[in-house]
Amino acid sequence: MSGPELHLKNSGSYTRRMPISAGLEPYSGAWTTNEVAHLLKRTLFGATRADIEHFLGLGRAQAVNELLSIDPAPLAPPLKDYDNKDIAAGDPDLGIAIGQTWVDIFTQDGNANGRRTDSLRAWWIGNMIDQDRTIREKMTLFWQNHFVTSAGDVGNARFSYLYNTMLRRQALGNLKTLTRAVTLSPAMLNYLNGRYNTAGAPDENFARELQELFTLGKENQPNYTEEDVKTVARVLTGWRVKDADNSVYFDPRGHDDKNKSFSSFYSGTTITGGSDAASGDRELDALMNMIFAKDIEVSRFIVTKLYRWFVYYQIDDATKTNMIEPLAKLLRDGGWEIKPVLSALLNSAHFFDGANQGCVIKSPMDYMIGFCRETHLKFPPASDTATRYQFYKVIAWFGYLLQQFPCDPPDVSGWKAYYQAPNFHEIWITSDSYPKRVQFADLLGVYGYTINNFELKVDHLSFAAGMPNPSDPNQLLNDVLTVLYRVPLSATTRERIKHDILLSGQANDYYWTNAWNAYIANPSDPMAVSTVRDRIKGLMQYLMNLAEYQLS
Repeated sequence: MSGPELHLKNSGSYTRRMPISAGLEPYSGAWTTNEVAHLLKRTLFGATRADIEHFLGLGRAQAVNELLSIDPAPLAPPLKDYDNKDIAAGDPDLGIAIGQTWVDIFTQDGNANGRRTDSLRAWWIGNMIDQDRTIREKMTLFWQNHFVTSAGDVGNARFSYLYNTMLRRQALGNLKTLTRAVTLSPAMLNYLNGRYNTAGAPDENFARELQELFTLGKENQPNYTEEDVKTVARVLTGWRVKDADNSVYFDPRGHDDKNKSFSSFYSGTTITGGSDAASGDRELDALMNMIFAKDIEVSRFIVTKLYRWFVYYQIDDATKTNMIEPLAKLLRDGGWEIKPVLSALLNSAHFFDGANQGCVIKSPMDYMIGFCRETHLKFPPASDTATRYQFYKVIAWFGYLLQQFPCDPPDVSGWKAYYQAPNFHEIWITSDSYPKRVQFADLLGVYGYTINNFELKVDHLSFAAGMPNPSDPNQLLNDVLTVLYRVPLSATTRERIKHDILLSGQANDYYWTNAWNAYIANPSDPMAVSTVRDRIKGLMQYLMNLAEYQLS
């Protein structure tokens, strides 16, 4: 098989050719549907034919620039899609009508909060499906996996909503600014016990993860000490949350007002303590400055995670020299701005190298959201909130089955496929998860799923009709593969697929052409419709059940 070297084994091993000599220099090769599809499938969730055609006309630099041009306007908030069954009498949630948002209304009822959390997951699934042509949704998921919180453990859907909106708002902003915002977010203060961190009983949870998982990382073999962890916890004492209005405030009475001295790893830095109302912010700023002064460690750690998210999980010496180090320097020199780093990465010759194409196993979100977008799956109208959200929840539940439950990474380290050496993304494919992926594609692509008399199912005829020349079986197959696949199929394999499915075993192309033209001439003829529809459905089912469909 030409293109990236692919190994499909019972163990689920997928590898690419190594090493790659190309570096951060701008890509100057061909700009075809192949390069566009590679760029889009790594930065969006799936890429429709319209997406590919749009960016094909822009050129590489302009395409990357558009992907990185995020609209700062907030998205419409999640809506109530659930009834009031088992919600306590008098709870404010009872007054919210279906189709109205719950994000501004406090609830003390556990059932209401649980349903809001489900609503939040549905809302996020909908945003990914309806994404614009920017990197925002992919980066929101990246930051959720990096600055991990779990909605189930946060226990307050409003906090988790605010956290999600903060991540998407600052998705391409300043890393240091975002890290500070994460520290004082009500969701994180709940998740890692920061709101209970007091001078008399310092809680080290966030202090440890701030260094180990959020800024310095394990990979750099940092030399901060256990005493440093305890001292960071002392710096962060006194921060509290008001559940009723989502506000975070500093209470000096719970703060350790003594000076905090750190190890030689932090150059013996001392953060001056205080007991006034401003001391919490003052000491937090000093803490951020101290950690980010370890600029080599922080920059390498972050760009490594970005590289693994957008390019590939293996990082050899050549990649460290040609990509990680210059990107880390760019992040440091740019004052911790993320956008220039991603611009350099996505414009680079290294990113577009053939060995980096078609070699990444799709995450569950990539797989499912890409399926929905690329097949133009039609959901209920926005006016039917309850039914629309129910379908989104079905997708979220499949995410749970496939190891990527929206809003709920399994632990503070995130989803294992992004950090667990040596398998990394191979973790997504198991003897349990692969059949469930096929089940998802068959459910919505073949059988359909009905809620409230609305059937969610791929419109195979509409999908084929959206191709440039669907009456030509060769071009139709090529165009379908351009949208659905990132691994090239051999001419022999294409010919066999065409013969067995589109031609129904016949030898000549006109068997398909005549069938398609008969359908176009008389689209109300049931026989003409079913002949064409069944072949397209069979083609898509076959392609989506192959291992190659799992690759991006």
